[in-house]
Amino acid sequence: MVIFDRLRKRFVALTPEEWVRQHIVEFLISEKEFPAALMANEITLQRNGMNKRCDTVVYNREGDPLLIAEFKAPEVEINQHTFDQIARYNMILRVSYLLISNGLQHYCCNIDYETQQVSYLPDIPSFAVINSRLS
Repeated sequence: MVIFDRLRKRFVALTPEEWVRQHIVEFLISEKEFPAALMANEITLQRNGMNKRCDTVVYNREGDPLLIAEFKAPEVEINQHTFDQIARYNMILRVSYLLISNGLQHYCCNIDYETQQVSYLPDIPSFAVINSRLS
């Protein structure tokens, strides 16, 4: 089975993780007003000579990354390993927002680099809120 990925503009295999990604991305676009044109799926990063892939990255209009999203299949438990994975990606991109979801559990946090504090948020902020806090 396949599904059309509107960000990559091609059909992709509909795995359980991909199902979560497509639904959360659609939620971000339709409910949180994230511009689809400023989002990208499967972004390749290089760390220590190895290629890693972020599930989804959201950018501002200047092309600076604002948020990294990591998705897991619904049966995959979100645990410390998941947080470590997204933290490794963030060592490269240095965004202020991280989002993790397995479709059943969702975690969104804000990183304040000045105070070195991480705040877990009760809800995913809108694009306008994320973008304005970083301007």
